[in-house]
Amino acid sequence: MRLGAAQFRSVGAMDYEQIAYEVADGILAITLDRPDHLNAFTVPMWRELLDAFDRADADDDVRAVVVTGRGRGFCAGADLSMGSGTFDGSTEGSFGGDVREHRDEGGVLALRIYRCTKPVIAAINGPAVGIGITMTLPMDLRLMSTSAKVGFVFARRGIVPEAASSWFLPRVVGMSQALEWCMTGRVFSAEEALAGGLVRSVHEPDDLLPAARSLAEEIRDTTSAVSVALTRQMLWRMAGAAHPMEAHIVDSRGINAMGASPDAREGVLAFLQKREADFQMRPSSDMPDFYPWWEEPEFS
Repeated sequence: MRLGAAQFRSVGAMDYEQIAYEVADGILAITLDRPDHLNAFTVPMWRELLDAFDRADADDDVRAVVVTGRGRGFCAGADLSMGSGTFDGSTEGSFGGDVREHRDEGGVLALRIYRCTKPVIAAINGPAVGIGITMTLPMDLRLMSTSAKVGFVFARRGIVPEAASSWFLPRVVGMSQALEWCMTGRVFSAEEALAGGLVRSVHEPDDLLPAARSLAEEIRDTTSAVSVALTRQMLWRMAGAAHPMEAHIVDSRGINAMGASPDAREGVLAFLQKREADFQMRPSSDMPDFYPWWEEPEFS
């Protein structure tokens, strides 16, 4: 099911074969597009997703991103067509390998999504296991279809969680729930995902994408793009802070910079004048001087 397919325009600098990249009215739909394989994750898909998030960040017309899957599945995990060598890093085209020589593809993607300046909403329309669910953890909101099932199945494949999910998952659902799902490796229902805090809401299949789009539209229509970009990074990066003073320092710099900005003046005036705000600042050019306040750690 495509997100408003009739009204979207396809755009592309890179020719995508395993995803679709479609923008309409300030909302980008990224659709995993291998429906005959339940959108199983491949290295070409990984490269295309990285490019798509680079493009989303560079395009100020994109205010929010919705990620979903074509057909019955969201993403059935890593493509296992290589058989027993799928995760053997010494095998050409495989996933995994010696960390000194090879970075986990899922982790590279998760960290790219983590750095994104746009809010990212996952619309989990069908089965999502392994990388199919861990790639959604650095996304900001997850909505799920009643027909979908998810699973952190790594222990049942003789491997371990990837895509930096050992960092993201406990922060999303808590340590005990993360451990239960990862240690059992079981596939579970949308209802269990909701009860465990993994997803925001559960919807009938035909209602899932409209609900995701409604959230994206609310962000698009009511907020400052720069405020959202800063807020997203502040909350995610403070999730690992050792002391609230770290948050206080960043908060202080942020409120000082944005308080004197055109968007802050517009936001206050719009409220006082009881009208919709017309925010003009753009993440590509108008981020405050203190951004980014972090340095990405070297991978070693």
